[in-house]
Amino acid sequence: MPGSTLNLTLLTSQEITNLKWFLWRTGSPSPSPILLQAGTRVSLTSSRGRVLLSIVNTTYKWAGDYICCFEAQGFRWELHQMVKVSLRATDVAQLPDQLSISCASSPGFQLSCCIPSEHLGYTASWSPGEDSEASSFNTSDSQCFVLAVRRCPAADTTYTCDLQSPGLSPLRVPVSVTIIQGGDTTCPEDSSAGAWNVTKAGHVAQAPCPGNKTGTVKRTCRPDGVWGPIHSSCTDTGLLALLYRARLLRAGQGWPDEEVPQILAQLPDQVVVVTSPSDLLALVNTIKVLAKIVASARIQLNGSALEALLKTTDKVLDMDASSLWTTARAQISAVGSNLLLAVETLARSLCPQDHPFSFGLPNVQLQTQLLRPTPPSDYRVSFSTQPMLQAHIPKHSLAPLGHNGTNVSVTSLMLRKLDHFLPSNYGQGLGDSLYATPGLVLAISIMAGGQVFNKGEVIMDFGDTNGTPHCVFWDHNLFQGKGGWSDAGCQVQAASASPTTHCICRHLTAFSILMSRHTVPKNTLLELLGQVGLGASIVALLVCLGVYRLVWRFVVQSKVAYLRHAALLNVVLCLLAADTCFLGASLLPPGPHSPLCLATAFLCHFLYLATFFWMLAQALMLAHQLLFVFHQLSKHRVLSLMVFLGYLCPMGFAGVTLGLYLPRGQYLGEGACWLDRKGGVFYTFVGPVLAIMGVNGLVLAMAVLKLLRPSLSEGPQVEKRQALLGVIKALLILTPIFGLTWVLGLATLLEEVSIVPHYLFTALNTSQGVFILLFGCLMDRKVQEALRKRFCRSQPPNSTISLGEQPSPGGHSQVS
Repeated sequence: MPGSTLNLTLLTSQEITNLKWFLWRTGSPSPSPILLQAGTRVSLTSSRGRVLLSIVNTTYKWAGDYICCFEAQGFRWELHQMVKVSLRATDVAQLPDQLSISCASSPGFQLSCCIPSEHLGYTASWSPGEDSEASSFNTSDSQCFVLAVRRCPAADTTYTCDLQSPGLSPLRVPVSVTIIQGGDTTCPEDSSAGAWNVTKAGHVAQAPCPGNKTGTVKRTCRPDGVWGPIHSSCTDTGLLALLYRARLLRAGQGWPDEEVPQILAQLPDQVVVVTSPSDLLALVNTIKVLAKIVASARIQLNGSALEALLKTTDKVLDMDASSLWTTARAQISAVGSNLLLAVETLARSLCPQDHPFSFGLPNVQLQTQLLRPTPPSDYRVSFSTQPMLQAHIPKHSLAPLGHNGTNVSVTSLMLRKLDHFLPSNYGQGLGDSLYATPGLVLAISIMAGGQVFNKGEVIMDFGDTNGTPHCVFWDHNLFQGKGGWSDAGCQVQAASASPTTHCICRHLTAFSILMSRHTVPKNTLLELLGQVGLGASIVALLVCLGVYRLVWRFVVQSKVAYLRHAALLNVVLCLLAADTCFLGASLLPPGPHSPLCLATAFLCHFLYLATFFWMLAQALMLAHQLLFVFHQLSKHRVLSLMVFLGYLCPMGFAGVTLGLYLPRGQYLGEGACWLDRKGGVFYTFVGPVLAIMGVNGLVLAMAVLKLLRPSLSEGPQVEKRQALLGVIKALLILTPIFGLTWVLGLATLLEEVSIVPHYLFTALNTSQGVFILLFGCLMDRKVQEALRKRFCRSQPPNSTISLGEQPSPGGHSQVS
């Protein structure tokens, strides 16, 4: 009955040796056919509950004579069952589906509805049928029912094509006819671009596709009575037949091992008929469906089938981008991504007997190699492109795959022009910038034991590139399945002996390289300024250590002074070590494979953070002294807390950052032993720094307000107050300078920023050691007094000291 589910219970026995399903499409009669409505789920089970056949989302293509055949011990049993499936509305083509007509110029008109020519036994009737004549005719692939209306109706009318078949659900297909009245705005008849009749404004005129095409050509009549552009959905019938055949295979009808190579062999002949975006989409969809069949059924293709695929792909990539690809991408934005995934899947399905395999065309080059399980060796491949494209997989990435004597096959596929047809989608870390591509996509696949392995290090050389390179891969899962470029797990390594750029990725997929159009180019003067600034900072910090060596016992005679200078000494030590590491990092080969580069980046991250955490410790010590006047901590306890804050906290930040971003390939920047400035890892450094600068600013504001309104009962002692003012004086100068430095650092991350913030940031950032020497050490008058005592044996009787110093025991000091 219509809408039922097909359940055939078959008797089974232990001796069954072979079970086959056949679908006969002869349309032979059956005494009791199963009648199904389109979309019904069909299942066939044995008496023991085993599902022998399951069909989901049935269409009329599944109609036919089903035979279940059992063979055991020389006996054969057959069970025949005829299945008829009703048509869907989408299976019927009506020409046109809407019509506007002027009865003055065209007293009569013709309507038609066409169904596929399979033996479904449908008959048709039209309503209303007055003053009309119905007829039918057959074509190679359809049966059409025509209504010739002799007299124009007086008003707008909807005609209905009623399709009926015994036992199946009836189907009603409407066609609306709009009558053009006097005074209506219309588009005139146009025969220059086809046979376009007079059409009412706001309606769509339709015409059948010419030649061996299926579909319609549509043209909108705009509200002002001007014809719009022509939109064609015409698709070659041969391409549609291959697509339908592939979809039936995907659904389970047929023998994929035999029919997939047959369909691939026909594609090169069919690609020459691609003249419209609909043709291109049908061809790509056919390849996509075949790839899914091959992947799910684990079908192995022979060399001739693979050659047919590559020839087809080469011609597809050579098709006109403006007239075909652009329109096809407007309809389905992921059409390029679908083609890439399908060709990747099919290319790695070559049967082992045909390895090694090499094939080359202008837009497609494929090389495969079968690696013996032991001992593993490096895999190298090169393609004859300009510039030459090369790839290298180290043997340590291949060694784990050859266990149990399994052969490993490596497939390398080069596609030219395809990256121009992929959506301009960029994942996290690449931002919203515009990028240029070299026109090459490299896809590498590794198969072992019938399984695809995506892990492994691959080193690629895309040749000399202009601009700042970004090593990327095409991630099909980004942007809701539309795909996008991602740099996760990929790094750029500049070659030392050549101008080329190496890409190092720790996974296998489709790779390419992007060149940013909005980046600050390499600036020799900027690099020189940075190196000179770092050198000056290192010298200044060494001088600061020398000064402390001379005056230490003179400047730490109170607890506050001791804690203040202990914090400043640790700032000097951390910044000196960090600047030295950063300056030496330029001499190391960059890249995640270099342990020294990775260790240097981690040390720089930790030491620079420690510099600012010690400044935070100094500010918090000041805040505690001002707020808790009568609750003082011992010097050793405060120093222990400062050590914890100054070293353990930044070590935790740096360690967590390394653990989170290194496995993703987002830790190191491109071509440098420093954090990646394009991803979130850089903000794990800038974020704490700016937060510390903000806290220091709040502490300073609180300290200034507190000391401007001293209380007789709560104010600190005179010598302690003088020491605290020394802390305030140093932080009041260093905090704004360091804060401004990293605000400029954030500005340099913007794509459209000018070169000026880069110069200011480099000058300030590399001169931090000089600032600490001047404002944190030498401008302290107690340090100056200690230096005079050290080098000038005679001391004036009346000395003038700053607010930040402590008078010597028994002496008198004048506060300036």
